Amino acid sequence: MFNFNTFSLVLFSGKGGVGKTTLSCGFALQWAKEFPHEQILLLSTDPAHSLGDVLQIKVTDQAENVGNLPNLKVRALDAETLLTAFKARYGSVLELLVERGSFVEGEDLTPVWDLDWPGIDELMGLLEIQRLFHDKVVDRIVVDMAPSGHALNLLELMDFLDNLLASLTLFQEKHHTISQSFTGRYQPDQADEFLAEMQDQLATGRSQLQDQEKTACFVVAIPEPMSWLETGRFLDALKGLNIPVGGLLINHLVSESQNLDRYQEQQKLLQQFQDIAEDHPIYTIPELPTEPLGTDALKTLFSKLEILTVSEKSDQPFIPTQPLEFPSFLAKFSDFIAENRRLIIVGGKGGVGKTTVAAAIGWEMAQQYPQRKIQMVSIDPAHSLGDAFGLKLNHQPIAITENLFGQEIDSTEVLNQFREDYLWELAEMMSGDKNDPNATLQLAYGPEAWRRIVSQSLPGIDEMLSLVEVMDLLESHELDLIILDTAPTGHLLRFLEMPTAMSEWLAWIFKLWIKYQDVLGRTEFMGRLRTLRQRVVKAQKKLQDPNYTEFIGVVQAQVAIVAEAERLTASLTEKGISQRYIVQNRFEAGQEFVTGKFPNQTLVILPTLPRSVEPIVRIKEAAKMLFYSRE
Repeated sequence: MFNFNTFSLVLFSGKGGVGKTTLSCGFALQWAKEFPHEQILLLSTDPAHSLGDVLQIKVTDQAENVGNLPNLKVRALDAETLLTAFKARYGSVLELLVERGSFVEGEDLTPVWDLDWPGIDELMGLLEIQRLFHDKVVDRIVVDMAPSGHALNLLELMDFLDNLLASLTLFQEKHHTISQSFTGRYQPDQADEFLAEMQDQLATGRSQLQDQEKTACFVVAIPEPMSWLETGRFLDALKGLNIPVGGLLINHLVSESQNLDRYQEQQKLLQQFQDIAEDHPIYTIPELPTEPLGTDALKTLFSKLEILTVSEKSDQPFIPTQPLEFPSFLAKFSDFIAENRRLIIVGGKGGVGKTTVAAAIGWEMAQQYPQRKIQMVSIDPAHSLGDAFGLKLNHQPIAITENLFGQEIDSTEVLNQFREDYLWELAEMMSGDKNDPNATLQLAYGPEAWRRIVSQSLPGIDEMLSLVEVMDLLESHELDLIILDTAPTGHLLRFLEMPTAMSEWLAWIFKLWIKYQDVLGRTEFMGRLRTLRQRVVKAQKKLQDPNYTEFIGVVQAQVAIVAEAERLTASLTEKGISQRYIVQNRFEAGQEFVTGKFPNQTLVILPTLPRSVEPIVRIKEAAKMLFYSRE
C-alpha cells in the first residue's frame, strides 16, 4: 500500500492523542520486516516520550534493539544529553565566535551552557536527525514527533539555523577585517572550519527534509471536528515549509453497528478530510477492541490499513447518545471562584480532552457568576479552544458570553512586543553598540548580526512568550479567573519551568552588566530587566500557591495516557505545584476507575459525550457533569 522503497526518513505527527506514537511503532516494525538487511531507528523527539509505554519496554536516549529484531532500534532523545555532547564538540568555537561578535570574553559565556534553553528539545532533535544521516549511523529513521504545534517548531528551525549561521558568519567577517587592518593578512582558523562544516550539514539536512523521494510526513488524525480543523492548518503549514506529505492516516474508525453516534459524525468528517487532503492519499485504521501494546500486537497494525471509502448518507433516523448517569456521591469540582482561585491550569497528554474540560470550567463559572469576568486562554501553539466552541478565536480576547472571553495566544504578536520592550536593546548591548550618552567606550562591532538573530521568529520559545502574556493578564487585575488550556505534557512542563529559566537567564545578563557596566552604560535598561525578573519571580510564587493556582489533570483509561499522567503528577510535586483533581474523560460503562494510580488526587468522572451535536452543546453537557448542580 505504501511505497516504502525510496523513503529513508518518515515523520509522524498530528493533533495530540490521535495515535501517532502507536502508528509510528507499527510503521517501524513494518519497515524492519520489509528491509531485514538495513538498520532502522525508531526515534522520539517529543519531550513527553511515550514509545516505551506503547512498546512495553524501557526506552532511553541509548538506542536499544526492539524485541528480537536485530535491525530495529528504538531511542527517545534526551535534549540535555545531546546539548552536553554538542558543547563538547562545538562549545569552544561557538564561544570564540560570540566573543568576536560581542563585548564579552569567552569565560563569560561558559555558564550559558548550563542554562535552560527555550526550544532545546526541537533544536537538539533536528540536529541529531541531521547527524544520524550525515554520519551514516542508520539507513532509515521513523520519527515520533511532538504534536503538530511543536512539530512545526522543529521543522521551522531550518530557517532559524540558516539565519543564525549567517549571523555567526558576520561575527567572523568582522574578525577578518580587524585582523587584516592590524596585520595586513588573515589566516583561516577553527571558526572558519566550523562555519563551513555547519553550512554543509544544514544544507544537506534541509535537502533531506524537503526531498519527496527520501522523506514523508504522515499526518495522523481522528474523524472528530477538532482533529479535522487542526489537520487542515497543519497541512497548510507543511506545504509552506516544503515538507513532503506522505498521506493522512485517519485512526479509530467505528462501524455503524459499533456506535451509531460516532459513525454518523465520522462519515460526515471523512468527506471533509477528502476536501483538505488535496492529492495526498488517505488511509484509515479501525478502532481496535483493545489497545495495541507490545510488539506482537503492533506488528499486525499496518495490515489493517485501508484506502478511505466514505459510505453513502444514511437515511436512518438518529437520536444522540445520552451520557451515562452516575451516583450523586461521585466527586465533582468545587466552586473555584468561591475558593478565590485566580488561575486554573488544565493539562495532560494530547487528545485527552483538556480543551473540553477547560471550556466547561469557563462556561460553568461564567454562568454561576455573571458579574465576574472570566477568560479562557490557549497557550498551545496548535490552538483548539476556538474549535471547541465552534468559534474563531485569536490573540485579542473574544466575548463568548457577556462575561466569558476566549483568547488564543499569538506568539508572533507577543514576540514583537517583547522585541520592542527588551530584545532590540539587548541585541545592541550584546554587540557593544552604544547609544547611551553615559557610556565611556564605543566598541568596534556593530549590532547588525545580533539584530538579525533577534529579528527571527525564534521557534521553540512559545512557553516563554506564553508566560509573559499570562503575567500581563494576572497583573492587570481586570479578570476574576483565568483558565489556561495548555500544550501537551512535555511542553506544559516547559511552561511551568519557564519562570526559573527566565530568572536564570536574566541573572546571567545582570552579571555581565555588572562586570562591564563602565563600558556599557544602559542603567535604565538594566532597571527594566530587573523589574522583569521580579515579575517572573512573582509569577512563579503564584504558580506554587495552592490558594491562587489550581492544576487539573485530564486522562483517559489507556495505558500510555495514564503512565504519562503519573509522570506529570510526579513532576508537579517536584515543582511545588498542587494538584487536587484528576478528570477521567470519556468514561464508558465497565471501565475501571484510575483512582489507584492517583491516590492523592480527587477523581472526577466525565463520561463520553454525544458527538453528533453542536460544539456548545457538548461544552454545556460537560459543565453539568463536572460541577454540582446550581439548584
